[in-house]
Amino acid sequence: MLNALVVLAAAEESHHEVDHALSWGVGVGALVILLGMLLALVAFGGGREHS
Repeated sequence: MLNALVVLAAAEESHHEVDHALSWGVGVGALVILLGMLLALVAFGGGREHS
């Protein structure tokens, strides 16, 4: 019983709010970078023949 109370108390202390706007911004930024790298790969590799 004491262990359950300690775990619940620790969980309450570590609770914090998440900034959803920042999370979406980081996600969209990473997606834009990855899509840009994909487009660059296709652009540079599009003119070469396959061996």
